[in-house]
Amino acid sequence: MMVMRSKTDNWAGRGELRCDEPMGRHTSWRVGGAADYFYKPADIADCSDYLQQLPEDAALFWLGLGSNLLVRDGGIRGHVICTSGVLNHMAVLDSGLVRIEAGVSCAKVARFCANAGLMGTEFLIGIPGTMGGALAMNAGAFGGETWPLVSLVETIDRRGNIKQRTPDEYQIAYREVNGPKDEWFVAAHLSLVAGDSEQALVHAKSLLTQRNETQPTGQPSGGSVFRNPDNDYAGRLIEASGLKGFCIGGACVSTKHANFIVNNDAASAEDIEALIDHVAVTVERQQGVVLMREIHVAGERLDRAEPLQ
Repeated sequence: MMVMRSKTDNWAGRGELRCDEPMGRHTSWRVGGAADYFYKPADIADCSDYLQQLPEDAALFWLGLGSNLLVRDGGIRGHVICTSGVLNHMAVLDSGLVRIEAGVSCAKVARFCANAGLMGTEFLIGIPGTMGGALAMNAGAFGGETWPLVSLVETIDRRGNIKQRTPDEYQIAYREVNGPKDEWFVAAHLSLVAGDSEQALVHAKSLLTQRNETQPTGQPSGGSVFRNPDNDYAGRLIEASGLKGFCIGGACVSTKHANFIVNNDAASAEDIEALIDHVAVTVERQQGVVLMREIHVAGERLDRAEPLQ
């Protein structure tokens, strides 16, 4: 794929810039075409500097651990900003709140808070993403959700401006968060309950064990593919439709948990997307239930990919 370059190529910031970066290296499904530009900022200030030098109409895509995400085979046009492992500071503030930057994995958040004797984040240990991703979709597991813990968020806009916002500035629902346009989360301030550190750690570890026993954690997947419908479970509906183990190309419905699709044998993103669509159509036809995707699909189909202008 030919990409017409811009002044970004001469960027001399403190972070790491790559061009034509294969997204399969950065997604838990291990698939996805190349991103035109892939930037890992050194910190929030460096991220702000990078955004400030981009054109106002530059396409931006924010990436955490690459779970809950299917990048199509044609890749992503524009600029991917990867926060995972770089926006990674955690601290207990004087106010008693815990400040977590967006690139910290949810599992690390759970352990950090438990070690600090603070309870409420144990469920995060079962979410294979980052704090930023958890904020963006109100991630939840084992009966817990992200936003009930949030006291304040820090965001960045496409011009690199940092802002602070409160939860009442967002519309928050099950696996869905809507707020100010063209702003992305860079940190959250969590309000937690003081408790016993050992008890919190034991609880978190028990949830992790439960996850490992019920989900295909040892195989490349994107996490739960569909949202659970009201008073039911997507996995039950998929299994009842006879789809456990069904494959298209190298993509298969997990035999361990039917709401997971695994990359069994060099699947393409096209294989995975085709299987997602097939599952949704089959469940609607057989069970009369329309399943809504929980995973996010991004990028261009291979036959539609075009050079960056």
